[in-house]
Amino acid sequence: MNPLLLTARRAADAAAAVHRRDAGRVLLAGASEKSRADYVSRTDLDAQEAALAVIAARHPDHDILAEESDEAIEDRMARWDGRPLWIVDPLDGTSNFLHTHPQYAASVAVAVDGRPVAGAVACGSTGERWWASTGEGAYKGGRRIRVSEERPLRDAMVGTGFPFKLIDVLPEYLGQLDRVLRSSSGVRRGGSAALDLSYLAQGSLDAFWEMILMPWDFAAGIVLIEEAGGVLTGGDGSPLALAPGPVFGANSRELLEELRQALGA
Repeated sequence: MNPLLLTARRAADAAAAVHRRDAGRVLLAGASEKSRADYVSRTDLDAQEAALAVIAARHPDHDILAEESDEAIEDRMARWDGRPLWIVDPLDGTSNFLHTHPQYAASVAVAVDGRPVAGAVACGSTGERWWASTGEGAYKGGRRIRVSEERPLRDAMVGTGFPFKLIDVLPEYLGQLDRVLRSSSGVRRGGSAALDLSYLAQGSLDAFWEMILMPWDFAAGIVLIEEAGGVLTGGDGSPLALAPGPVFGANSRELLEELRQALGA
């Protein structure tokens, strides 16, 4: 197996093992609040340590961007010297985890020359595992996956995420939600972007949008969705950069454009 992909899988699995260890035992009362409704727990930190240990052992000369870092992402990326960059979300869906809701996962990807080339997502609560590497396809549990068949927005199931950290953009988002609900067959919000993008890659969602995501939320999803035959872009339709911003995805460019029109993008 591609050694970068193998590392991504092992790192995501190591983090998911920590999730299973702590599930139902580490709860909201034991977490700290980074900002409104944005939590960090012992599980986040231990899962990150487990994932980074795998990466450091196999690629000690590579660089790392991880969610639970004390450094602002802008400062961290400004120091990036161009080495392969591991992008790690040790527990995507922390609030779900702390409330014993099963929608949470670990996401690990690696970027070479600024573009993710391998990624893995592991869901400890269900045992589901997704992985992909550039030119080698996307897989779930060893079975190759593809995005759903092409269909118009009116027949599409669309995933999203609420901008709970940015209350000031809620009016804009609620307008978008209203328009997509009226234009599609339904909207789903699970609380873990890493899982939403995995569902898009496997065909359980037809499209996805979120107003603000971080690179660790979507880096693995870029590889999964592109290798599964879909498309994932920034808010203006350009390729996603490794920076905070809006994320739009779909099983085809035609559906993506319909979604963008419904959103007013």
